[in-house]
Amino acid sequence: MYPFVRMIWQLFKHRKDSPLPVTGTHVSRHMCLPWDIDLWMELNNGRTLTLFDLGRFPLAQRVGLIGALKRRKWGLTVAGSTVRYRRRIRAFETIEMRSRAVWWDDKFIYIEQSMWKASGECANHILLRTAVTGKDGIVPPKEVMAEVGQDLATPDAPGWVRAWVAADAQRPWPPMQE
Repeated sequence: MYPFVRMIWQLFKHRKDSPLPVTGTHVSRHMCLPWDIDLWMELNNGRTLTLFDLGRFPLAQRVGLIGALKRRKWGLTVAGSTVRYRRRIRAFETIEMRSRAVWWDDKFIYIEQSMWKASGECANHILLRTAVTGKDGIVPPKEVMAEVGQDLATPDAPGWVRAWVAADAQRPWPPMQE
């Protein structure tokens, strides 16, 4: 089940945090609970993706996106992702999550997130291709930035982000059916 209570808690907890620029980093803390673990007694890889939501929504709140979504009746979607899992997160372990928008093009906003253990080790890292959606489909990031009052120039994309975008563009769609 989706962790609605945890999501509400994160939004409430960070409701008075100072606003962030679109490329600012939101830092939050989360605990791996018993219902987040798999048979190997560690954070389930699928649940990791869900927990990353708990960092993205407060980030959206702090950059002014939640207000824009409500005003314009827009939605959010994830259109792709790539994840690196490097360290186990065990039940009751607390992690620090860092979330930020790293780049955008004419259609998508790329979000980088990571989970860090108390030891200072990065446990996992994700890059997401996200979009704001409206009644006519994807809302261009330039329009989104203007609506949140942060009409910024598009930052330079890190090489590793451009490389993933280029590699993903070569992937066949729809996938082969055999």
